[in-house]
Amino acid sequence: MKIGLTYDLRSWYLDRGYSMDETVEFDKQETVDALSDSLKFMGHETELIGNAFQLIEALAEGRKWDMVFNIAEGLFGDGRESVVPAILDQYRIPYVFSGPVIMGLSLNKHLAKLVVAAAGVPVSPGFLVTDKRDLENLKLEYPLFVKPVSEGTGKGITDKSLVNSFSELKPMVEWILREFNQPALVEEYLPGREFTIGIVGHGDQTVAIGGMEVITTDNLPYSVHVKENYHDYCRYIPLSEDIEEECKAVAVKAWRALNAVDGGRVDVKADRNGRICFIEANPLAGLNPVHSDLPILARMYNIDYQKLLEMIMSSAIKRIKGN
Repeated sequence: MKIGLTYDLRSWYLDRGYSMDETVEFDKQETVDALSDSLKFMGHETELIGNAFQLIEALAEGRKWDMVFNIAEGLFGDGRESVVPAILDQYRIPYVFSGPVIMGLSLNKHLAKLVVAAAGVPVSPGFLVTDKRDLENLKLEYPLFVKPVSEGTGKGITDKSLVNSFSELKPMVEWILREFNQPALVEEYLPGREFTIGIVGHGDQTVAIGGMEVITTDNLPYSVHVKENYHDYCRYIPLSEDIEEECKAVAVKAWRALNAVDGGRVDVKADRNGRICFIEANPLAGLNPVHSDLPILARMYNIDYQKLLEMIMSSAIKRIKGN
């Protein structure tokens, strides 16, 4: 097949004056090259398309592909991860990974939790703050954890995200409302162990391929800075037997509730009673072969990068063919 690759190359945006903070979720050329090489190894022909702007230009020129492998994050708005899938839907071009509705739903952590909780998956009680006056109606038990409702890669999470009083909560919420121009999600803090689970497949073919526990130095929150410097701040270890079954079951149930497809990650954490709770789903998980969480945890289960990509592609092809 001829497969186009859509992605947001960080250097492309930096060259046009965007900041490091605005582009923190975007990919390096090495990730795009690794994906292209993997697809070629499977026997496919690849074409590097680029971001949403470049995709629109390519379509206007009449370029066509049998399928698109989409890892484009988008730039602005809470529907930014939905832009490329929505464009491809209009041109009836099949693509790897979830569609625009699932991408938008999963990026909004509040809405994702509502859907997942309705399916019977445990979640931490939370409250959405769209205006600082909403805090007058807060009825949660401290300590609380505060973060932007629609960010990824740990954006907006700092050492001040964990709050123990209203005097700590109010300035953090105000900062998020001002800095990110979006609501703040306030949740009862989950004090237990934290895990991320790798998922491949769709519907009743969804499989948890493995997972890893994320242990940070001094219990630091898993922020942008910590993720980008994980060698200094993190230890990753495979799921222990005492928790593996529960973590995988929660992740698979959440993935199916969101109707996500092909591959990604689900983040979970234990509450004060040790119960595993859903935090968020990542249907557009990073795929850098060295630094991204999904390939890292896959290697722990003897799934190398090539095998991981083959599993993702197998799911996409089966799904598109209606199998």
